[in-house]
Amino acid sequence: MTSNNFSTLRDLLRYAVTRFNTAKLVFGHGSSNAFDEAAYLLLHTLKLPIDKLDPFLDARLLPEEIDALLNVIEQRATQRVPAAYITGEAWLDGYRFYVDQRVIVPRSFISELIREQFSPWVGDPDSVSNILELCTGSGCLPIMLADAFQNAHIDAVDVSADALAVAKRNVEEYELQDRITLIESDLYANVPKKKYDLIVTNPPYVNAQSMDKLPEEYQREPRIALAGGSDGMDLVRKIVAGAAERLTEHGILMVEIGNERIHAEAAFPNLELTWLSTSAGDDMVFLLTADQLK
Repeated sequence: MTSNNFSTLRDLLRYAVTRFNTAKLVFGHGSSNAFDEAAYLLLHTLKLPIDKLDPFLDARLLPEEIDALLNVIEQRATQRVPAAYITGEAWLDGYRFYVDQRVIVPRSFISELIREQFSPWVGDPDSVSNILELCTGSGCLPIMLADAFQNAHIDAVDVSADALAVAKRNVEEYELQDRITLIESDLYANVPKKKYDLIVTNPPYVNAQSMDKLPEEYQREPRIALAGGSDGMDLVRKIVAGAAERLTEHGILMVEIGNERIHAEAAFPNLELTWLSTSAGDDMVFLLTADQLK
């Protein structure tokens, strides 16, 4: 395939969708289908607004632009890397974050709950003063938490120094250095000895059997950020076990566990997990109160 076969963005878009479908690519890192992913990659490469496709569809492209687009299409189709690693950015609930292969591509159903300030579980968002966010990765959730809870300071924790370097870049881009403290720690190990109104986490929770079946795109992400042990609950057990001494009297622990509800309920048979509603259903995020954890 040469650049002579194409002249407009419409031509390249059609080709990209066919190329992606032929390659049987897997989506889920910001796009859910070949068309959306192709449109995003092409618009980003051309430095055009990523939410305005129609005005540019029939614009004639320069030869060097066509070559650049063909290179991006082939990179996605042959190397099977998530689009976010190609563009160096990911979008979550309207927020843009820098990403590279040191972190997983931001995606979290907790982001939907942050938008609602965890209502009705948090009655007065202005009264929230301290939040602990475990397994922060790119730092996406603490940035969103800082917006939602204007009076809160957020301690954001990750065991990976590489991930924290990415998080630092994002925190600085949002100019939140005074409100978000990044901590290199294996969960609670290096966390300050203080009480938190909220503990929020989207930890590694993929069980071993599912890890072995992950599509190649997901295998491009750091394994440490995905693998949760045989039943996916290795870190979740530690997070729940250590939460009681870190929460305020009326504090809340919120944990995202993806498709692992069965394993979560088996791991905590003596706790009544409250399952919160998200766009994916009622089994992606659970909540526990400080009272339950005593």
